[in-house]
This record gives sequence, C-alpha cells and structure tokens, in this order.
Amino acid sequence: MPDFTLRKTMTFVEDIHHENGPTPAKPRRRAAVVAIVQNPFAGVYADELQSAMDDLKPLGLTMTDMLIDTIGGSAGIDGYGKAAMAGEGGELEHTALWHVPGGYAMRERLGEAKAIVPSAMKVGGPGTRVDVPLGHINAAYVRSHFDAMEVGIPDAPRAGELLFALAMSRGPRIHHRMGGLASADVKGEDGLR
Repeated sequence: MPDFTLRKTMTFVEDIHHENGPTPAKPRRRAAVVAIVQNPFAGVYADELQSAMDDLKPLGLTMTDMLIDTIGGSAGIDGYGKAAMAGEGGELEHTALWHVPGGYAMRERLGEAKAIVPSAMKVGGPGTRVDVPLGHINAAYVRSHFDAMEVGIPDAPRAGELLFALAMSRGPRIHHRMGGLASADVKGEDGLR
C-alpha cells in the first residue's frame, strides 16, 4: 500500500459580485480545496499505478466534505472540476491517480451528478499554479458553466509531492451569453445533454 502522507490542505473561496454590465441578482461562488501529499512513486518508475487510486479515495471524500462545507452546503452546487500537479521527481502519470478518487468523491457526495468531471494535470514546482476546469455537474454541453478556478500554494508541490485539487461552483458565469444548452433544459440522462 503506497503512503500518500498528507502534509497540508488549503481552501479557496471566491464570490463574484460583478462583471461589467448590470449587477447580478446574486453573486456566483466558486471554491476549491487543495491537498499536498507525499508522492510514493517520485523518482522511480512503477509499471502498476492504477491500484493506488483506491488508496486515495478516503482523501477524495474528506476533501469533498471540506469543499461542500466551504461553499456553504450542497444545495445549488451545479459545477465541478479537479486538477493535480506532480512536483520534482514526479511524472504526469502520477497526477492521473486523482481521476477516480477526485471524481468519485464529488459524484458520491452530490448524488445525481451525471457529467464527467473536467480535469487538468501538470508537473511543476513550489508556487506553480494550476487551473481547475469547471463544468456543469449533469451536462457537459452547458456552456454557461465552462470556467476555471486558478489555485496554487507558495511552498508546494515540493520535490516528491503531489498536489490534488477539487473545485465546485454555484451558478453560471456572471452575464453568460454564449448560447448553447441552458441549465433549465438539461435532461441529465447521459452526462452530455
């Protein structure tokens, strides 16, 4: 069993009150939780990585619970995304360990989420920032929810560490006007429309 020792977490909250044009009826909230863990695969090549995703599922659930608390409860959450970054000695494939644990945790806690959880992965050192892509939780074609939230920690990821991030949002972009499938018209059958 690989050791993904947790060094620290950090939360981010953003309330968007205005974006030119008329003031919206209510602000849009985006929030993210980031965890920094030891990378047990740093500096070595491992043929088999996939089973280690199971070891990260408890972290995904913990981070999801923190995120839901940070954003103010699950009611109205309609956007989500995930990202991962490997520090020195890590490889891009190590960040892919976050696909199942991050997505699984948010879907489990949000219940009826149907759409694929958008994801970004990269390799970088301390202070490197990553954009966590956001998309609608039930339909990938809802353009009003295409977005990203930038996160980063000044002292992470260090050599031999991984940064894992989850993000959620409540509401569409302020003054979205690019057409496409409206949230109100989502069927939620296949995660696309």
